[in-house]
Amino acid sequence: HFGPRAPARRSCIVSDRFSTPVKTMKCFAAALFAATAVPTAVSAAEVSPIGKVVQLISDLQAKVIKEGEGAQKMYAEFSEWCEDRARDLSRDIKTGTAEVETLKASIAESDASIQELITKIDDLAGDIATDEADLKDATEIRDKEHGDFAAEESELVETVDMLDRATG
Repeated sequence: HFGPRAPARRSCIVSDRFSTPVKTMKCFAAALFAATAVPTAVSAAEVSPIGKVVQLISDLQAKVIKEGEGAQKMYAEFSEWCEDRARDLSRDIKTGTAEVETLKASIAESDASIQELITKIDDLAGDIATDEADLKDATEIRDKEHGDFAAEESELVETVDMLDRATG
């Protein structure tokens, strides 16, 4: 038969390869409840195996609940730390972004200032070269005039000397 099958009703006692752990756990819990609900004629000193199983399951349940509460507390602390860290990182990113913009503006301003100063240096270097050329020319003229003056002075001194000897 290859057509759709009507879901078969399975009892808790019979399990097959398609039963899920949750379904198995539910069946076990139902069987355990049924077994503990039936009054027994066991004395308080004697504990039945089912009672032991119930006690073990109760202890396990308490342990799991306690571990769950601890895990929940740890998760809450971790979650709070993550939120704080995310807030700090967000603030740091905003601050860093603003600082980047400020630094970019400062760099642009500095670049403009550098270009202005390079132009001024070039102008001053040109002025210095012109002044040095003028100084060289003036020195050459002065040296020539000094040579002329020295020659004229020696001629005048000689002339005065001759006049002194002639008159004297």
